[in-house]
Amino acid sequence: MHTLLFLNPGHFHAALVLRECHPSLSDDIYVYSEPGPELDRFLEIVESFNDRPFNPTRWQINVYRGADSLAKLIAEKRGDIAVLAGRNNTKMENIDILNRTGLVILADKPWVTTQAALPFLRSTMAPDRPLAADIMTERYEIATLLQKKFLAEENVFGRVRIETDGSPAVFKECVHHLHKIVNGKPLVRPVWYFDIEVQGEGIVDTTIHLVDMTQWMLFPGIPIDYEKDIELIEARRWATGVPLDKFIKITGTDRFPRTIGEYVKDDVLDYFCNGELIYSIKDVPVHLREIWYLDEPPGGKDTHRSLVKGTRSDLMIRQLPETGFKTELLVVPHESRQQVEETVGECLTKWSDKYPGLSAIPEKNALLIEIPDSLRTTHEQHFYRVRDAFIENLDKGTAPPEHRPCTIAKYTLLADARTKALASPFEPLR
Repeated sequence: MHTLLFLNPGHFHAALVLRECHPSLSDDIYVYSEPGPELDRFLEIVESFNDRPFNPTRWQINVYRGADSLAKLIAEKRGDIAVLAGRNNTKMENIDILNRTGLVILADKPWVTTQAALPFLRSTMAPDRPLAADIMTERYEIATLLQKKFLAEENVFGRVRIETDGSPAVFKECVHHLHKIVNGKPLVRPVWYFDIEVQGEGIVDTTIHLVDMTQWMLFPGIPIDYEKDIELIEARRWATGVPLDKFIKITGTDRFPRTIGEYVKDDVLDYFCNGELIYSIKDVPVHLREIWYLDEPPGGKDTHRSLVKGTRSDLMIRQLPETGFKTELLVVPHESRQQVEETVGECLTKWSDKYPGLSAIPEKNALLIEIPDSLRTTHEQHFYRVRDAFIENLDKGTAPPEHRPCTIAKYTLLADARTKALASPFEPLR
């Protein structure tokens, strides 16, 4: 039986780990936090899981409030799994400190916001240290899972197609919104979320999902050595303007704090949440982009699109307004279309036990992989699925052999990308 310990749960992702119970988890959870609205919101969300009429959770919440929350957690050590989701500027150092005491770690991204955090990352990822893993939710999105499976089918995808013009073989882009609805309510973000010295810039934050998916899909089970396997080519970062009235609405405060004053002009905050980078991994050219807007469009939500070019077919993920922004996967054949279509059908039959109801529908020059609603899950649901996979690895006493080097590689890449972007013009890459 495992017991969860929460350190300063300043981000709602901490609560989403508790969306469902687990047979290997104690109902008792222990929270060590500075008092304040962030802790209050965490407790409110967890209590809402306990109070819901359908399949309620049974969490027994034990809270220690104090400025010495880290020291108190270590002194009491009433569990074996530490969960961190909050301020990012101290996160990696705290992960290392907790991990050194023998605690295993499940922590929200990003772990690294500047080069200064890299020594703590390398320390935590040492082979003799207890397991530590970041919460990579996008691995549990059904279209991404299927894209990865088709990448492994040579008669469908072929091999990665490298163009002679230098264009990317992999392109991924995510669009996010600062003001959004989560768990049925408007998301309230803490004031420090808009301080890039605390939260980190966009190029080191949400971009980590895109880097992670690229490694995970293209090189499953293969360790990535940053120094040998990755070359950073270009990186950019740019700001989204956040007017004071919108800042008040998102944070619930009444003014911009002094800590971000240098980025405020005429009551508009320049928030550097956007970023993109071009790099190669094991000679595969990759282009990644993260974009943040102020508000979700009517009926809209965060979106993801992805293109992986293959010698036999391209694999594309899209989200369109006319389909309610549902993620859709398309197989776009280049050669042997009939054989590709036949193999796609064979794959869907082969996978039907785990993914029932999939079908392939011809669409112009592509095959649309029809995904039934029964296989679709929400972003909020993905957090406890990451937790469950983490517990499974913990109970087996092992983790994927590529986990530690790949974790070092992806965070080192983005730390270097931020450094490069700071010295580059603000215009996005084309």
